[in-house]
Amino acid sequence: MRCGGVWPIWGLSPHVGLPNDGEKRIAGGRVERTRGSPSKRGWLMRKKRAVAIDGPAAAGKSTVARILAEKLGYTYIDTGAMYRAVTLKALRLGVDCEDGEMLGELARTSRISFSVDPHGRQRVWLDDQEVTEAIREPEVSAHVSQVAAVPQVRRWLAAKQRAMAERGAVVVEGRDITTHVLPDAEVKVYLDARFEERVRRRWLELKAKGHQLSWESVAEEISMRDKLDSERAVAPLRVAEDALRIDTTQLRPEQVVELVLQECQRRLGKWCTG
Repeated sequence: MRCGGVWPIWGLSPHVGLPNDGEKRIAGGRVERTRGSPSKRGWLMRKKRAVAIDGPAAAGKSTVARILAEKLGYTYIDTGAMYRAVTLKALRLGVDCEDGEMLGELARTSRISFSVDPHGRQRVWLDDQEVTEAIREPEVSAHVSQVAAVPQVRRWLAAKQRAMAERGAVVVEGRDITTHVLPDAEVKVYLDARFEERVRRRWLELKAKGHQLSWESVAEEISMRDKLDSERAVAPLRVAEDALRIDTTQLRPEQVVELVLQECQRRLGKWCTG
C-alpha cells in the first residue's frame, strides 16, 4: 500500500503474537579481547542475517545503523522510533505515562510502520499518519524512557520487532536488541560515548531543529534517560557479553560504520551483504 508518496517497507497488524569469538572492545582506537560465547543458533541467524545495535541516548546508533543498512543492502529498523510513536500517541490522548494497562493497549493496537521517501530518508508512520518529526520533539524525548519502561509496552513492541526481524537482512537498533529482542543475532554491537559528548550532540541536534534548550536541561534529560533505561525492571540497557563495544566519542560516523562492517565480515562472511 502506498502512503503519502512513499512505499512502506514495514507494516504490522496490531495483533502480532507474543512472544567462539570473544568480545572485542574498542575505545579510542584501542582493541581489547574479553570473554564471549558463540550463538547457539548461528546456522539460523546466517540465514536471517540480523545486525543488532544497542547503546544509550545520543551515542550515534541511528546514524550508524542507517549508513550501515544502506551499505549492506539491509533494511533499517529503528525500534526507538516505535517507543517514541507510542509515547507521542499517549501524550496526544492525555494518557498517564504511569498507566501501564492503557499504555500497553496503545502499544498493542497502534499501527507503526516505516517507509523510505524518494530521497532515501526513512519516514515513520503512526496509524497511517506520518510522525517522523513529531516523535523527535522535546516533550516526547522527555517521556519516552518512562513509557519504554512499562512492561506491557515492551512486551508488545518487542513482539512486533521480532516479527519484523524474521524477514532477515535487517539492521535493528535500540536499547535491548542484543540482549532481549534478538539475543541470537550473530552481529551484536554496543555504541557508547562520554556523557559530555552525548549531551553536546543532542544539544546541537535540537538547536539545528530550532529548539532553544539550555545545555543544562539537555544534560538533565539524558542523565534521567540513562537512569531509567539502565534501571528498568524489564530488559534494561546493558552490554551483551559477545558484543563489539565501540566508544564513538572521538570517531566520525563513517569510522564507526567501518568498524562494524569489519565485524560483519568477520562474523557473517559471505552472508554479509543482502
